[in-house]
Amino acid sequence: MSSRRSIIALSIAVVGLLMVGFVMLGSAGYFTADNGGDTEYGLVRRQFWCLLVGFGLTLFCANWDYHRWLSWRWPLFLVAVVSLILCYVPGIGVKVNGSSRWIGTESARLQPSEFAKVALIIVMAAWYSRHEGHQRAFWRGFVIPACIMAVIAGLIAGEMDLGGAAIACAVGLGIMFVAGSKLRYMPILAGAALVLLILAVANNPNRFARVVSFGSGIPWIAKHIDFSRLTAEQKKEIAAKKTQQVNASLAFGSGGEEGVGPGMGRMKLYSLPEAHTDFILAMVGEELGLQGTLWLVFCFILLSLAGFHITMTAPDHFGRLLAFGLTFFLSIQGLVNMCVVTSLLPNKGLVLPFVSYGRSNLLMAMVCIGVLCNIHRLGGKARISDLGILRGRNREAPPV
Repeated sequence: MSSRRSIIALSIAVVGLLMVGFVMLGSAGYFTADNGGDTEYGLVRRQFWCLLVGFGLTLFCANWDYHRWLSWRWPLFLVAVVSLILCYVPGIGVKVNGSSRWIGTESARLQPSEFAKVALIIVMAAWYSRHEGHQRAFWRGFVIPACIMAVIAGLIAGEMDLGGAAIACAVGLGIMFVAGSKLRYMPILAGAALVLLILAVANNPNRFARVVSFGSGIPWIAKHIDFSRLTAEQKKEIAAKKTQQVNASLAFGSGGEEGVGPGMGRMKLYSLPEAHTDFILAMVGEELGLQGTLWLVFCFILLSLAGFHITMTAPDHFGRLLAFGLTFFLSIQGLVNMCVVTSLLPNKGLVLPFVSYGRSNLLMAMVCIGVLCNIHRLGGKARISDLGILRGRNREAPPV
């Protein structure tokens, strides 16, 4: 893939995802109008205005030298931390479905965790570029970056958003790995995160119900679950959590190869909560069929390949780590959402980038695309010999 083709592929992927997203939001418009007090196509209008703002941010970031993010890394980190803390403040934070992930009002709110993930990528990429010769050291190469990641992930997890915290940890670990942090330190961090995750799930009835409902569908796990020890309320909660993923599977099955047609899906009317956000992929499967689902998967693969090619052609260490982090963030969030909807992972509220309804996520996704475009503009051309991206001690794309 040449340098010019990578940006063309990136553009095709983003436009393709946005087109499917707006078609599905239009299909969900009558459902929200009848049941949520919304106006017809209100979702589309709000998402469209957000897209216009996001497109402006994309143009700005595409023309703003990405090296300037180096001097803004700590102010961005401070803003991210403060905005996450504000989610806990009564009167400023907005609680929806038991989670305090937003600030603002019921009608106009932002999700700071989306901004915090991008800020984390910038800070960690800047840290390793500033300490390029110390990436294998214990303190500078592991402890301090891990603490930076833990602050963001911990605040996100405290908002009852374990999925968002897991994404932040995955992106942070990915940057640490590519930057060249010693592999023998990684199990320490991964083990600590796993223990905290287990404790968070065990001490929250909602998260516990989601995990048990997922495990009950796997025979070799279900046989170790003693349902007789669960209360009637717990059993009811587990059944409710399992229903959403079961109905998503039914939506895929009823769509078949070609789908029932845009707007003709029935599962969103009464059986599939959050059909326009977390489970929009099930709507795609029902209304656009296997063809539409494979098109989404193809667009995400194309976006990932283009982003990683931009990573290889970045002109310096900071650009490579930044491009990798942004690409990995978009790719892993899309992958996790698809796995949840197809029952490969426990039920978790994560939107599908560029497709689901979510203004904060769309804005940050467009910012990521703008920064990738700027890195592409300042980058060079990759050679076949440069494709060994995990080669060498630093495990990074070698300089061109």
